[in-house]
Amino acid sequence: MRKFIIDTDSACDDAVALVMALRQPDIDVKAITVVAGNVPVPLGVQNALYTVELCGADAPVYAGCAKPLLRELETARDLQGHSGLGDIGLPLQGRIPANGHAADVLRDVINANAGDITLVTLGPLTNVALALLREPELAQRVSHCWIMGGIGAGHGNVTPTAEYNIWVDPEAAKIVYESGMKMTMVGWDISWKHATFDAEEADEIRRIGTALAEFVIDIQPTLTEFSMTENALAGFDLPDPITMAAAIDPNIAEYKDYRVDVTTGDGLARGITVVDVLGVSKKAPQMSVATSADRSAFIDMLKRSVS
Repeated sequence: MRKFIIDTDSACDDAVALVMALRQPDIDVKAITVVAGNVPVPLGVQNALYTVELCGADAPVYAGCAKPLLRELETARDLQGHSGLGDIGLPLQGRIPANGHAADVLRDVINANAGDITLVTLGPLTNVALALLREPELAQRVSHCWIMGGIGAGHGNVTPTAEYNIWVDPEAAKIVYESGMKMTMVGWDISWKHATFDAEEADEIRRIGTALAEFVIDIQPTLTEFSMTENALAGFDLPDPITMAAAIDPNIAEYKDYRVDVTTGDGLARGITVVDVLGVSKKAPQMSVATSADRSAFIDMLKRSVS
C-alpha cells in the first residue's frame, strides 16, 4: 500500500480528487488535512468528512490553518458556491473531525512514515509551510510532494499571471518551494487544457449511475457557470483531480525540471510562479513542472474511481 497525505481546501474539484484517492485499492490515505482557501476551514472540514463518508472510507480528517501566514483569507465562494460543494443542498454539517491540528498531524505522520509518504496538496500551502517552519527536516522525509498550484505556462485564474492556491498564501508557497522537498507542480494550465468537461462529457460520467458518479458531477453547477463566464472554458475544469491522477500514476503527465520561484508582492506581483524555462537565473532546478497530460488516461481513471 502506498501512503498518502492529502492537504486540501475541500471544494468541488477537491472532492473529486478525494474520491479518486480514496477509491484506489493500493493507496492508504493516512490523513486528510484541511486548510483555509476555497472556503473557511469549518466548511472545508465538513465537505471532506462528507466525501469520505460517501466513499465508505475511514481516512481521518483534521482541521488546519484558518488563514494564510501573513494575510487575510480571500475565499473562492463565487467559484465554488457558498458551501464549497455547489450549493445543491447536501447535508454538510454535524460531522466531527479527528483531534489535532493539521500542521502537527503532517509532522507526526511524515515522521512516523519517513521516506514513504506521498504528499498531495490541493489548496493554499499554509499547513505545509507551518509544519516546515516548525521542523524544516520534514522536507527530506517526504517521498514526493505533488502540488496543484501555480502556472507552468500561460495565464492565471485570479490575476492575469497568478493561480488561486499560490496567490492566496504566496509566503507559504515560497517556503514550500524553497524547502528542498522533492516536488512536482501541476499548474492550472494543465487543468484548463486537459481536464475541462463540457455538458456532454459531464453527462457521460453521470450516466455511470453510481452515487459517486452523480456526486462528482452534481456538485459542479457554480463552478461550471464561473468557468464558462469568467475563464472562457467550455465547462468546468478539474485542477485538483488531474493533479491527483498524476500523483496516483505519474505516467499520466509529462514533466520538465525547472527553477520555480514565487513572488510575494501585492497587486499584479502577488503569487506568481516564475518558471525559469531558459535557465537565465543560473539557479539549479528544484522541481518538476507538468508540461502536458494524457486526457484520455485521466478520464479513464476518473471513471474507474466512480464506477
